[in-house]
Amino acid sequence: MKLRWIIPLAILFPLQLSASEPVVAAHITTVVINPYDVTVLHLRPEFESTIRMPEEVTSVFLGSPRLFTAEHKEGEPLYVVVKPITANPAQSDLQITTKSGQHVTLELISNGSSDSATQPVDFLLEYRPPPSLVVSSASETLPSTRSEDTPRRPTTQPQSPGTASLGGSPSSSALDEEYAQQLRINDPIWMKWNGQQIETSLGDVRQWNNQTVISYSILNRSDQAVEIVPPQVQITGHQVKKKKKAKEGKEIIADQLEIRDYRLSATRLAAGERADGVVVFDRPSFKESNEKLFLQIAQADQVDRPILIRLPFTPPIAAIAH
Repeated sequence: MKLRWIIPLAILFPLQLSASEPVVAAHITTVVINPYDVTVLHLRPEFESTIRMPEEVTSVFLGSPRLFTAEHKEGEPLYVVVKPITANPAQSDLQITTKSGQHVTLELISNGSSDSATQPVDFLLEYRPPPSLVVSSASETLPSTRSEDTPRRPTTQPQSPGTASLGGSPSSSALDEEYAQQLRINDPIWMKWNGQQIETSLGDVRQWNNQTVISYSILNRSDQAVEIVPPQVQITGHQVKKKKKAKEGKEIIADQLEIRDYRLSATRLAAGERADGVVVFDRPSFKESNEKLFLQIAQADQVDRPILIRLPFTPPIAAIAH
């Protein structure tokens, strides 16, 4: 009789040990594509994590191929599978580019096998496309254009408190969606400027036809209140100027581009306060090689010393909204 009880106990004992092992904390995350953000992906040895893009992946660049693998198969064009190949803690960067030119940057973090009990694992990271900047398929461009001889009328849409607007885009337009997306960014990457009380952060930059949409944020780092004037966009270039006695010099030529519409959460910033904005302007169809495009941000008390933020002349093209 004793022998009959020994056999079941010998089988159940290792099962109890395996049931007490820690369960992996799995995460499934959805992120909106922003080329200026870095997404952290937590990995674990012996587990694969999948990245799903909204469109076909064309290239994958891995910073440390000796520590991680990143596989992209032609049969599954939307997916990239990532896995650490070392049991030790490891860290690297990963860049993914899609067919339309969208790109994302990820920071791969693996704490190794020793810390697997407390470290969560991102099993699936799904990227979603940013909100389209096209109001509808019937509307060819973002905001409505107007003739130079027609006076601009104030918008009939109610504006939220502290929001400045110029133009007549409806409140449900893609411009408002882009503006709301900028408001949701919790920790922008700030850029300091010599002699300025404010810092700036450039957000999303998108293009539809010959109009460009730019999101940005402003932070008052000083201990005094500042007032911000409406944004401007300029294109600058150097022009050779011939002078007397066969001397040559250069002068900077700057042209202001027409602003079609904009949003700005606040024009007066207290100490430590932040403002978020978005601006739409008519981008020229071409430029000379020495010309540059800038977003111009200025304080009301020093408009002669604006901050010039360099802009890409050819940003990603927004997809058509259906």
